[in-house]
Amino acid sequence: MPLLSALRLNMTSVPGAPGDAERYRAALEMASYADAHGVTAVGCEEHHLAATGWLPAPLLMAAAVAGCTTTIRISINALLVPLYDPVRLAEDIAVLDHLSAGRVSYVAGIGYRETEYHAVGKDFRRRGRLMDECLEVLFKSWRDEPFEHHGRLIDVTPKPRTKPHPMLFIGGMTAAAARRAARFGLPFSPPMPMPEIEAVYRNELSRSGKQGFVFSPENGNTVTHLTTDPEAAWERCGDHFLHEAAEYSSWAVPQVPRPNESPAATVDDLRMSAKVEVLTPDELIAQCRAGRTGVTLHPLIGGLPLDQGWESLRLLVEQVLPAVNP
Repeated sequence: MPLLSALRLNMTSVPGAPGDAERYRAALEMASYADAHGVTAVGCEEHHLAATGWLPAPLLMAAAVAGCTTTIRISINALLVPLYDPVRLAEDIAVLDHLSAGRVSYVAGIGYRETEYHAVGKDFRRRGRLMDECLEVLFKSWRDEPFEHHGRLIDVTPKPRTKPHPMLFIGGMTAAAARRAARFGLPFSPPMPMPEIEAVYRNELSRSGKQGFVFSPENGNTVTHLTTDPEAAWERCGDHFLHEAAEYSSWAVPQVPRPNESPAATVDDLRMSAKVEVLTPDELIAQCRAGRTGVTLHPLIGGLPLDQGWESLRLLVEQVLPAVNP
């Protein structure tokens, strides 16, 4: 089975560092290089008000990636749907579907940080209802006929290129997310294999007479850094890996379980966890020949120096992919 390879571009940097246009340019250059050399997908995601500068505008990033690539799949994992005006979001996604020739897919997420809702004047306590309302408007907007919205008849244009609509998953780690995906007849995408929650989704599909499927990354949210010298790479890059992992861990809330999450206070803690793996090309090739089917590189993680990110990507393209996807 071919190795599914992806780049994760969430633009995290050193906490407190100013915005870095060079890193955004590098992200697009990496996406273009990946597209030209057989990498399967580029993924981005959405968070707001992050000390590391976590990408807050995934639709813009996806559009920029679409503009500098031709065939690579592009995914937004996840798009925090309740934070948007639904009609404007329907328009933006439709335009992006045309710009990308249908290459962009979306994981609709509800989010779990109150501060992100407060920043855009949305009521965090109503996030479930806001999610449902936005999804309903999206699907009505993409149909051929006008629909009533806030007491007026509107007809959103353009309609998406992809029919009946762009590929849209529901993301989440809760039974409520699974039931929402089934209720809307959408595929469900937990961030890791979660058999009990997936069973809720399938049972709800069966009960409602709808069809769907589950997609989750084989290795959850583990990211890979390739190098010829793992020990030296941990010494050079460990603090950068930790910048992102520590901030993400700090957002944990009791009511949102993250079963693969264990706080990492030090680089040694991170090495013990499953968040970041540092491998040689030969190690990854051996894993693929033993049955591994996916890998996600994170070449700009936590302000990682550009030369280290490029080394990791080039090792994937020049050594791993030719060996496992001849």
